[in-house]
Amino acid sequence: MENTYWDTEIETMSQDRLRAYQLARLSETVLRAYHGSVYYRRIMDEKGIHPHQVRYLEDLERFPFLNKQIIRESQERQPPLGDLVAVSETEIVYTALSSGSTGVPTASPFTRTDFDEWMDYEARLYWSTGMRPADRYVHAISMSLFCGGPVVLGAQRLGALTIHAGTLPAERLLAIFSQFQPTCFSTTPTYAWHLGEVAQQEGWDPRSDFAIRRIYVSGEPGGSIPATRRAIEELWGAQVFDKYGISDIFGACAGTCTEQDGLHLAEDHVLAEVIEVGGTQPVPEGKPGELVLTSLRKRARPMIRFRTGDIVTITREPCRCGRTHLRLTGIYGRVDDMLVIKGVNVFPSDIESVLRDIKELGGEYEIVITREKHLDQVALRVEAEAAPAAFPVIERQTQERIKQKLGITVKVTAIPVGALPRQEHKTRRVKDLRSEVWSQPAYTL
Repeated sequence: MENTYWDTEIETMSQDRLRAYQLARLSETVLRAYHGSVYYRRIMDEKGIHPHQVRYLEDLERFPFLNKQIIRESQERQPPLGDLVAVSETEIVYTALSSGSTGVPTASPFTRTDFDEWMDYEARLYWSTGMRPADRYVHAISMSLFCGGPVVLGAQRLGALTIHAGTLPAERLLAIFSQFQPTCFSTTPTYAWHLGEVAQQEGWDPRSDFAIRRIYVSGEPGGSIPATRRAIEELWGAQVFDKYGISDIFGACAGTCTEQDGLHLAEDHVLAEVIEVGGTQPVPEGKPGELVLTSLRKRARPMIRFRTGDIVTITREPCRCGRTHLRLTGIYGRVDDMLVIKGVNVFPSDIESVLRDIKELGGEYEIVITREKHLDQVALRVEAEAAPAAFPVIERQTQERIKQKLGITVKVTAIPVGALPRQEHKTRRVKDLRSEVWSQPAYTL
């Protein structure tokens, strides 16, 4: 009989065994960091932490947090990879780079063992969704610089036929779908929706003219918004599986299984904490907070208490699939994406969740934030699948629905489908035009 799990022992560990496993790996990571990294040796000496003093998982709380700014400063002190690195450069075989949109591009280095273990996890993630060697897989994610590109090698390791497409124009990608009839592909939620729309415009029926049965989405919160996921599934006649990753650790380190009930986190690779947004204290299970990750097996650059900037909720309840690692039950956006509208905390994903339940609306929208007489104002442009004569009714109904669900008043303008620009990678749907925007305080040691 076919094995349900890629690694049965790891994926179905009891909580007690998993904690013992994590403690052993954490002890190794701290020891490696102290003896190999200039940064960690300095920080641990300053804080009076000796690596042999890590006897319990709770001892992790003695360590300061990491963030992107600390990584950038590390690279400036010791270019090009930084003094967080705990091995010699001769041991590093790959590095990803961030976009650098908020500063100097940050590197994410891997040793050969790091990379090999990463790809084994990606194979595990794909296997958990039902992908098998008989599948054909198209990787329609950017192959340049960032950690999403190499993830295709996980599908290759599993044994699937893989096509490294990258960010091709929609028409060319659809031609590949028609010629090779792949059973699954990866992209962003936005582009999966857009691709389906283009297919219909070109005269194809995405549900019957292609063989797509699984769609993997990442890079945006949409895959964890039930209404968005359902809309993409209906368009393609396929299951949508969300993936979560962060380049500072490695590519996808969490993903949905066939139950589609939250994203299983790779707890044999990372130790998770969820803390107050803008604070340092843990929040109760099920309450939104900032995800903090500590790498447990990465050798090139150990990451101890890295503030991801991602707002999540978690549960430790076992999944119906039998896997025991904690699940991310909500991914709401970034700390720096949060909007405070007249005292109400709102994520773009909150607004999207409301819009997806309004059947008259298309897939695209744009949020514009302004400040008038010291008050924040929200304008929303939505594509409506209706005649222009119906736009006023749609605008009023959408405004009322958002007010009811989120407690904020927005000015809604309906526009024809196709009026907003489409992008082939992450879509930025928020234009914040305020001169003084809310932001989180800087994180310091």
